[in-house]
Amino acid sequence: MSSQSALKLSDESLARQPDEVFDVICKIGRGSYGSVYKALHKESGQVLAIKQVPVDTDLQEIIKEISIMQQCDSTFIVKYYGSYFKNTDLWIVMEYCGAGSVSDIMKLRNKTLTELEIATILSYTLKGLEYLHSRKKIHRDIKAGNILLNNEGHAKLADFGVAGQLTDTMAKRNTVIGTPYWMAPEVIQEIGYDCVADIWSLGITALEMAEGKPPYGDIHPMRAIFMIPTKPPPSFRNPDKWSPEFIDFVSKCLVKNPETRISASELLKHDFIREADPYTVLQKMIGEAKEIQEAQTTALSNGEDSVCSSR
Repeated sequence: MSSQSALKLSDESLARQPDEVFDVICKIGRGSYGSVYKALHKESGQVLAIKQVPVDTDLQEIIKEISIMQQCDSTFIVKYYGSYFKNTDLWIVMEYCGAGSVSDIMKLRNKTLTELEIATILSYTLKGLEYLHSRKKIHRDIKAGNILLNNEGHAKLADFGVAGQLTDTMAKRNTVIGTPYWMAPEVIQEIGYDCVADIWSLGITALEMAEGKPPYGDIHPMRAIFMIPTKPPPSFRNPDKWSPEFIDFVSKCLVKNPETRISASELLKHDFIREADPYTVLQKMIGEAKEIQEAQTTALSNGEDSVCSSR
């Protein structure tokens, strides 16, 4: 899909200090647990993303994130290349997605997405979820901020800071984790959950892309946590603006009973997703966002080199 997958870090380079192997260019944002930087692999000239995590944060969670990324080999999931220790930081080297997250693009363009853009992003995300779920993995934090886009217009799942592995000995997880507004009712109620918890979050993400924020987004998170399990499933604020196919897709994701909720594989056959365009629709959206970002940078032009002027 792109040259990104070609990079292999040799054992020899993994044994060196990371600043001998990479040139850090600039900071591009924050992920779970640490800051993310754009960097250059000196030997190949390839651009990468490096998450720098202070080691005093929860190392168990970080090891879990690395372990899950290591086990994934899909064009729909951000690739993991290797890790380094430098002083008190762990450097996690990953695929670089130059257009940023769907959430970043919405903020830059200061507008919500069209149905075609949403369908295309959801199509990629569902393929990533189908891959994870077939391997008994749950992402547990699906939202627009964790769907990244590369410059070619392909969407990929990222940020496995809270992802979980379902094992035979522990088929259901009983911990509340994730971002409150996107959480499935069964996750909040701590009654055990499995892969379809991600499908609820995907439905909330579809509403977020259509309306600019998730349902209850204006309400305090603790109050939202109380409302999600007790209220009927959320839907569109202005249903007249949207096609019956899109409304049906969201309603199939937002089924409160996880046992009757649809799977990622079934959703890929839904009419709304089958109408999704190729990535060219996302290239146009990314191009617009880049133009806005460049205009903002030129307007500021204060010479700061710590933040990327252009992704």
